Amino acid sequence: MKPALIYSKDYYMDLGTHVFPGEKYRLIYDLLKKRKKLDDLDILSPRPASISDLGLAHSSSYRDSLFSLKQNSMTAYSEIPLTKPIVEAFVLAAGGTILAAEEALKRGAAVNLSGGFHHAFSEHAEGFCLINDLAVGIRSLQSRKIIQKAAVIDCDLHQGNGTARIFSEDSSVFTFSIHQENNYPPKEKSNLDIGLPDFTEDEVYLAHLEKAVPQILDTFKPELVLYQAGADPYKEDKLGGLLISKQGLKKRDCLVFTQCLSRKIPIAATLGGGYAEKLEDTVEIHAGTVEAMLEVFK
Repeated sequence: MKPALIYSKDYYMDLGTHVFPGEKYRLIYDLLKKRKKLDDLDILSPRPASISDLGLAHSSSYRDSLFSLKQNSMTAYSEIPLTKPIVEAFVLAAGGTILAAEEALKRGAAVNLSGGFHHAFSEHAEGFCLINDLAVGIRSLQSRKIIQKAAVIDCDLHQGNGTARIFSEDSSVFTFSIHQENNYPPKEKSNLDIGLPDFTEDEVYLAHLEKAVPQILDTFKPELVLYQAGADPYKEDKLGGLLISKQGLKKRDCLVFTQCLSRKIPIAATLGGGYAEKLEDTVEIHAGTVEAMLEVFK
């Protein structure tokens, strides 16, 4: 079976003038189409995550605030507009991550062309993230007894603080984050954190991953990996202070996919953040993650 690409035009979010490029999902899809990569993928449309699935990771009081569009202490720190279409886009992205996880178990690999909203906590929004689709995806599969153990490999520039907190007392999920230490957010404790100094370059970054990823997979032995493939470690990211090249990020993606494939561990990728000075750089890096998956899962 071909790897799966999960995509919907309704992933688009109209955030107005904002550092988060809400149109990037369509642009990534269009670039993959232009590069004739879509023929090598099964393109699947997500359904919105159900209320019951959302409740596996988010409190009822937070969900009530979110769906009623209440500006309060639970929603105020999202730093994005709170509108019905934006909330619906997050619910759809969470459904996309559930579907990507399900398809990875069938095919070996899948990617959601949205998702990776790892700053959302159980009871509040944070850092452009309203719904933690990574947590929803894992707990949805666990609740249906499709899997027992999962690992999150988070390579976004920013620590996956919401994910770390949600799973902090859950021994069935291993959380790993490699991130810029001196940057947002205030840090939570993952099972394994690698906080990188400012201006870290490719060689050091990849060396950490070459050691950590096999160690996680061999020691924890997850049945599924959710891979948060952020584009924001890129050296020209507006919110970042690492110096990772496009080539370094492609090598990162190939490394993570290859380590999972060699152990026959299914992997579902989400895109996470990306705020390059030039939007086309963010789009190219995200498309490169999909292309890396295709190179590894030929």
